[in-house]
Amino acid sequence: MSQFDFDLFVIGAGSGGVRAARMAASYGARVAIAEESRVGGTCVIRGCVPKKLLVYAAQFSREFEDAAGFGWQVPLPAFDWPTLIARKDEEIDRLNGLYIANLHNSGVHLMEGRAVLRDAHTLDVGGKAVSADKILIAVGGWPVKPDIPGIEHAITSNEAFHLDELPERVIVVGGGYIAVEFAGIFNGLGSQVTQLYRGEQILRGFDWDVRVMVAEELAKAGIDVHLHSNPARLARTHEGLTVTLEDGAVMQADAVLYAIGRAPNTAGLGLEAVGVARNAKGAIEVDEHARTNIGNIYALGDCTDRINLTPVAIKEGAAFAATVFGDTPTTVDYRDVATAVFCQPPVACVGLTEEQARTQHGAIDVYRSVFRPMKNTMSGHDGRAMMKLVVDRRTDRVLGAHMVGPDAAEIIQGIAIALKCGATKAQFDATVAIHPTGAEEFVLMRDKVTEPHSVEGGAL
Repeated sequence: MSQFDFDLFVIGAGSGGVRAARMAASYGARVAIAEESRVGGTCVIRGCVPKKLLVYAAQFSREFEDAAGFGWQVPLPAFDWPTLIARKDEEIDRLNGLYIANLHNSGVHLMEGRAVLRDAHTLDVGGKAVSADKILIAVGGWPVKPDIPGIEHAITSNEAFHLDELPERVIVVGGGYIAVEFAGIFNGLGSQVTQLYRGEQILRGFDWDVRVMVAEELAKAGIDVHLHSNPARLARTHEGLTVTLEDGAVMQADAVLYAIGRAPNTAGLGLEAVGVARNAKGAIEVDEHARTNIGNIYALGDCTDRINLTPVAIKEGAAFAATVFGDTPTTVDYRDVATAVFCQPPVACVGLTEEQARTQHGAIDVYRSVFRPMKNTMSGHDGRAMMKLVVDRRTDRVLGAHMVGPDAAEIIQGIAIALKCGATKAQFDATVAIHPTGAEEFVLMRDKVTEPHSVEGGAL
């Protein structure tokens, strides 16, 4: 009989923690999992899923506009924010229920409450002491806000999903995934949107051509993008919120959404008492098998601040369970992880940016196609799409694929398989196109872009 209550105790019932718990249980382990909020974590409850639902809603405004070009006479549409939020909540409730049922069906014991480490094998969960042979920390991340006067008046993406009404004027602060996605959501639903970013271009870390094109397309959609801009203070007045920028400029809004990043949600877990090592950002330090410096304590997902994506956390959870409970040492391959930004137009990419490829591989070839999607030729919409391939000149291997435009994420998912298999540009060229599609551009590009064409700081 084990001296512990459980073989594995998981702190955090998000996607990574749930996957690890269920798989460990499938190997015969006695598993418990604690969650102080709702089962499903950031992605299901307050992240990827509800955001995508709101993106779908926002896209209808353009669909109504485009319909006339195809012969549809559409009455002036009216949008109701409370209906959207209620329907979104129903879907999140459904998914939350499925996650709970899946844990139960897998034999995982769910404990509702905050889990705090007391020592390497003991936790306090809502005032109850629980012991475990091994402990897995999967607590994710949390939005951060700067320490400036009036910051209490700002919201983050967490609160944006639960606003009582749609704000008429929204200022979005930030230039990453979440910022550009919510700028597009509020814009598509009818708000007047201003986006402030302190850097030289939005979507830092993405290919420069992608960054420039997205900024241009957001501007076309009516989003007022201000670069090199950052709030110094906020104040609530009878007119709403007054935002004073660092350069002294003043703006008015009904809501200010901060999306400037997320921090590992590791405070208050008892990590200091146990001696679990964290880096300067608060992320838990782990080895390739998710083990911390404390031999029986592991961590995965956003709280380790490696690649902060839900599918990556799920892979990490599966690898942890296989390694620790399945007697099959498994690591996660972090190369060529595809990602998408559900802004409007959407962005998706896999592999290296042009800038990264030049640094890592030296001589490269770049292929790029910018065009007006077929649908837009009849709708009259002036939105463009872009596809880009970055190729190692020495080996002909495709190092990166980037897309801005309709269905980008759906298309890049297939391209990601090709890159994972080491596909060459010659193999792309040998692939017969599906016509008429936007995706066919990836196998039709033949002309190399003349160098140099898009060093950072330049233009498309």
